[in-house]
Amino acid sequence: MNKTLLDNLQATLGPLIENSPLKDMEQNVRALLTQAVAKLDVVTTEDFEVQKLAIAQMRAPIAALEKRVAELEAKIPPPQQDSSIEPSP
Repeated sequence: MNKTLLDNLQATLGPLIENSPLKDMEQNVRALLTQAVAKLDVVTTEDFEVQKLAIAQMRAPIAALEKRVAELEAKIPPPQQDSSIEPSP
């Protein structure tokens, strides 16, 4: 579509909408949407990126700790069974 046509249409319809009940309806819909979004359990993109970075930075130390625990567990000898205890029939 021609950009000039769209600009002319907007210039013509803009003032009509400003002075009509449509403007009030737009404001009401905007207010309802704002309230609905406020009730959602969402975070900003910035907060999400900060948390993503924090998690990425924690992965290496956690992997190192998991490896160390596995090494320590490998050094523990298996429990020996006491031969003086007879199994029950």
